[in-house]
Amino acid sequence: MSSAVITLETQQNASDHLIINRPSSGISLQGSIRIPGDKSISHRALMLGAIAEGETKITGLLLGEDPRSTAACFRALGAEISELNTELVKVKGIGLGNFQEPIDILNAGNSGTTMRLMLGLLASHPHRFYTVTGDDSLRSRPMSRVVKPLVEMGAQIWGRKNNSLAPLAIQGQSLKPIHYHSPIASAQVKSCILLAGLNTQGDTTVTEPALSRDHSERMLKAFGARISTDPETKSVTVTGGAKLYGQSVIVPGDISSAAFWLVAGAIVPNSNLLVENVGVNPTRTGILEALAMMEADIQLENEREVAGEPVADIRVRSSALKSCTIAGDIIPRLIDEIPILAVAATFASGTTIIKDAEELRVKESDRITVMAQQLNKMGAKVNELPDGMEIIGGTPLTGTEVDSYTDHRIAMSLAIAALNSTDTTTIQRAEAAAISYPNFTNTLKEIIR
Repeated sequence: MSSAVITLETQQNASDHLIINRPSSGISLQGSIRIPGDKSISHRALMLGAIAEGETKITGLLLGEDPRSTAACFRALGAEISELNTELVKVKGIGLGNFQEPIDILNAGNSGTTMRLMLGLLASHPHRFYTVTGDDSLRSRPMSRVVKPLVEMGAQIWGRKNNSLAPLAIQGQSLKPIHYHSPIASAQVKSCILLAGLNTQGDTTVTEPALSRDHSERMLKAFGARISTDPETKSVTVTGGAKLYGQSVIVPGDISSAAFWLVAGAIVPNSNLLVENVGVNPTRTGILEALAMMEADIQLENEREVAGEPVADIRVRSSALKSCTIAGDIIPRLIDEIPILAVAATFASGTTIIKDAEELRVKESDRITVMAQQLNKMGAKVNELPDGMEIIGGTPLTGTEVDSYTDHRIAMSLAIAALNSTDTTTIQRAEAAAISYPNFTNTLKEIIR
């Protein structure tokens, strides 16, 4: 088989166009892949290392733009963080409650995790003033979901649109503990409140309608926080006042990044891929369950535990996918993987329904609208729902010009769709992939046969 021709062109406006020309003879995907470190764990390792006492050592850190934003913010708050790399990052913490007042605005870039989690820490540091902003996309994303519970705890926060949009100004306060019943299952909301509770006397509890990813709870406990969980009531409690101590953190591969290769291996004929060192935390494996419902040929190999997180190698072989319904409690465990699942559904027989996913409309882009529009440009049959999509599978895709809307998951999802479409696909603003997967294009080139 001939290899696809893949080129990355930088335009005069510094935007990258990824061009994928699939040969008429077809391609297959073969080999082993080492994916970048988990973005959620990378953020939390930097943050907890910064507020712990002593030194934290991090290996396998994601080198995407989002963790760089986190590192820059926490350096400005007084932590010493070495140059970011995958081998070893050292964080010399300043201890809980010891943030310095930065001389400039804290910029979270494109990272909602950075902004929302950091707000919990900033709000609970009395007698200090902070201003936080982000890029165009982040300044349009809702912050009221974390501002509201923080204000209930006694925080003083001001921002645009009735304190719901960045830039945000925060006057640190001595907060009071609360029991917050979150209207949405969101690890960012839960983590923000727990981090605020670290520096608050008493018990702070968050109860969710469904369990969201639990990386914060796991890592907080490892660093010395007093954390208790109740799976039956979907609640987690932190007792304030505990000291955190620096730890050694090994960051596993990000299952959200692995998802692109799992779908690619499933839909491209005659493919056999091994994705190594993937974090398979049960609160993140909704993608594996969804692909199992679609009858994808996926197997976990070499299952093990690394630094408190379950890890495995995942093998995927091409298979005939079938439609399914993806909804309910599984959604919080695969919310970031829905764009690539939409691609899988276009190649599945029957009609796939994705619902209860209205959270997609307030991500880096409106991922429901953008994925429907861009896949339909390629010839797919995708209908928007208020909270998801209806995808009628089995229609061949044809290469055309599509746009990532500067959303990293959209850019990579469209690239995977292009592997199984005829002719040439050009993805505008493909540089967005660097947010979470800087080497995506190079990895793609390496596995095509």
